[in-house]
Amino acid sequence: MECKHNDSIVPTAKMLRKNMTREEKHLWYDFLNKYPVKFTRQKVLGKYIVDFYCAKAKLVIEIDGSQHYTDQGKKHDEKRTEYLKQFNLTVIRFKNDLVMNEFFSVCNFIDNEVKRKLAENN
Repeated sequence: MECKHNDSIVPTAKMLRKNMTREEKHLWYDFLNKYPVKFTRQKVLGKYIVDFYCAKAKLVIEIDGSQHYTDQGKKHDEKRTEYLKQFNLTVIRFKNDLVMNEFFSVCNFIDNEVKRKLAENN
């Protein structure tokens, strides 16, 4: 199954790219945009926009603020993850404070996950 591009939410993705959170900026500018395997930010995947996406590793990275930990936020994230799994994508999530306080651990986890996924996909 191929993940269809949704032109109707591209303007929202562009706006999110211009207005990234502090945590997203930190992860992007201090790690992901220099990472040897290409990542994109605020990527449209079907009916959703994901924070970061690595097509080669089939990996989605989400940085979660407090709204993701309400009952409604958790249900939305579960539905979203199930949708993305249909396209053989793996979703990993990090809390905002983890990105800020354990940055090198987050980067190491991402690096290990990308390497694992690349090995798995070959």
